[in-house]
Amino acid sequence: MKFYNRDSELSLLRSIEETSRIYAQMTFVVGRRRIGKTSLLTTAYTRSNCLYFFVAKKNEALLCEEFIEEIRGKLDVPIFGVIKTFREVFGFLIELSKTRHFTLIIDEFQEFHSVNASIFSEMQHIWDSNKEESKINLILCGSVYSMMTRIFENSKEPLFGRATQRIHLKAFDLPTLKTILNDYSPSYTPEDLLAFYLFTGAVAKYVELLVQKNAFTLQAILDEVISENSLFVEEGKNVLIDEFGKDYGNYFSILSLIASGKTSRVEIESILEIQTGGFLDRLEHEYGLVKKIRPVLAKPNSRFVKYMIEDNFLSFWFRFIYKYRSAVEAGNLDYLKAVILRDYNVYSGKILEKYFVDTLKFEKKYNLIGSYWERNNQNEIDIVAVNDMEKKVLFAEVKRNVKNISIEKLKEKSKNLIVKYKGYEIEYKGYSLCDM
Repeated sequence: MKFYNRDSELSLLRSIEETSRIYAQMTFVVGRRRIGKTSLLTTAYTRSNCLYFFVAKKNEALLCEEFIEEIRGKLDVPIFGVIKTFREVFGFLIELSKTRHFTLIIDEFQEFHSVNASIFSEMQHIWDSNKEESKINLILCGSVYSMMTRIFENSKEPLFGRATQRIHLKAFDLPTLKTILNDYSPSYTPEDLLAFYLFTGAVAKYVELLVQKNAFTLQAILDEVISENSLFVEEGKNVLIDEFGKDYGNYFSILSLIASGKTSRVEIESILEIQTGGFLDRLEHEYGLVKKIRPVLAKPNSRFVKYMIEDNFLSFWFRFIYKYRSAVEAGNLDYLKAVILRDYNVYSGKILEKYFVDTLKFEKKYNLIGSYWERNNQNEIDIVAVNDMEKKVLFAEVKRNVKNISIEKLKEKSKNLIVKYKGYEIEYKGYSLCDM
């Protein structure tokens, strides 16, 4: 699959490289696994003066041996003696960068923690002592989001405050997803688009895998995702176990309940019979996996709180694959497919709501986009979008089938909210598969 989008990130990376010819730059790149960080960096820096170090979980001396070979091959400089520590490798490169500009990409940077945790403080000392004379473009990339942000944004960590730039790579936007479908399946239907969005979450690796298999319809995607030896079946574990560590069981249980519609803390705790406040807080702020939702205009301390999983694929994985893992372990994938198809219309309806929220965000017409509900989930409104400058409010209902949309019911549900928007232009709208 060809390289799509990322124009703003490529432009920023190339700008950083130009700056590094005069002032040393340290950029850290974060984003969930499979999002395309490595592809972005290798696309941005294709010239021979770019070193690429991959930090595998192995002995430090063996890693250094690989790094030295990369330096010799790419920069063609003599290196004498045996170098067995990264401190020596980094010190050598920083000295070299005082007379010669180059880019150094260190991928899976957080893995140094298991190789030799003192590397971070050693790098800090070398960087602080030499950055004024250096002309290095240092790119530090990692896929364990929580650990990478801790390394660079926790004031107790040695590399805190050293980075000159932060790039958080996210999923493809909706126009890019549509472009990909147009390129590879130009006759796609709204149902195909919804399935593609639901299963991939616009994550680059998942999109690429389905494109390679020519899987663009719901049935074709399902056959690819739920199959023997499919990458997708174990993907939730592969993406998240390094994030959560030994507590992953509690986190997985909470995420599975949220994906299944148990979106309030009270509901979750009544089922798990444990206090979940700390887990939910870390899922939101440390791991960036869930989002806390309150009704539009609710006070920050309002008890009307729901949680949602932001990542479409992980939401699907916890709703179906993790929830029905006994069927997976029994090798009965046909049973799992049948369950997914049975519940698909209801589940995809919620993802359709998210699709239109993403669409409105991309249009950048509103300063506030959310949802609304009252006590006991009464008068639920799928989308409320507000432009306070132009004094406009959009109330929208989302249904898969346009025939199920009732603007009159939507007006009735919005009565209590309208009084808070006196003088605003009110628009009522229905969104369905037809509007994708």
